[in-house]
Amino acid sequence: MTGRVVLLGVFVADTAYRADRAPRMGETVLARGFALGPGGKGSNQAVAAAMAGAETHIITRLGRDPFAEMALATWARAGVVPAVTHHPDSYTGAAYIFVEHGTGDNAIIIAPGAAAGIGEDDVAARAALIEGADVFVTQLEQPVPAALAALRLARGAGVTTILNPAPAAPLPEGMLALCDYVTPNESEAEGLTGLRVTNPSEAEAAARALRAGGAGAAIVTLGAQGVLFHDGARTVHVPAMPAGPVVETTGAGDAFNGGFAAALAAGLDPVAAVRFGCATAGISVTRAGTAPSMPARVEIEALLARH
Repeated sequence: MTGRVVLLGVFVADTAYRADRAPRMGETVLARGFALGPGGKGSNQAVAAAMAGAETHIITRLGRDPFAEMALATWARAGVVPAVTHHPDSYTGAAYIFVEHGTGDNAIIIAPGAAAGIGEDDVAARAALIEGADVFVTQLEQPVPAALAALRLARGAGVTTILNPAPAAPLPEGMLALCDYVTPNESEAEGLTGLRVTNPSEAEAAARALRAGGAGAAIVTLGAQGVLFHDGARTVHVPAMPAGPVVETTGAGDAFNGGFAAALAAGLDPVAAVRFGCATAGISVTRAGTAPSMPARVEIEALLARH
């Protein structure tokens, strides 16, 4: 794999609690386990892209604290090149993750810390990096104006753009039109379109609505039901690629987006890139954690060969 992927996004330290169920307000529940590790959608996607073989850069803000050290060590291990500023007056982000023991499903609260201050000035400072990318990726964990400015910059330079609209939030007028690809999950697609999404047929209807809103192509991730791709010319349902028993689904969407971006940057056809992303996610859910669950390119290619 070759090609350059640049991401604008957030790093947070994941504090993951595994229990039989989430506590009700005022209640205490005994956990089955706890883990501390690296996370944040932008960071996770950067790790996934780098592990998949792309030259990968991340633009973000960190504090100066142990969680910032965790971020830098995580990126160094995966081969992600940081383009960061440090803000000692704030803190590096953190996330509370509840993992349901019986299913591996999760619920998350995010405190982005210094990354909440990412703005158009951060984008302008990294303009050359964004304009030199093959693929630019962003999400909605950092402020939307920064994501919008970066998408405009990338689109103006002819860079392929991906928006992962997570966590779900209203999009400014015209933002979808800056996206070659928009990659919501079921709930995000429903939030953006008002259309119920529980299966591939409903995902296609939502994808058509996103295309009508200006997106070049819509890719709706459906968990165990795979992915629905629609670009106006083609509608393709790519089944999930299970690599083993599901341990945790927390980083699956990030794994897909990072793998998909890496494959696009390497020149793969979009549908082939979706298959690559599905394989990336299929491996990630068999492992605990988010960034630590991202597979290497050789693992992804081996799973694709089996499917």
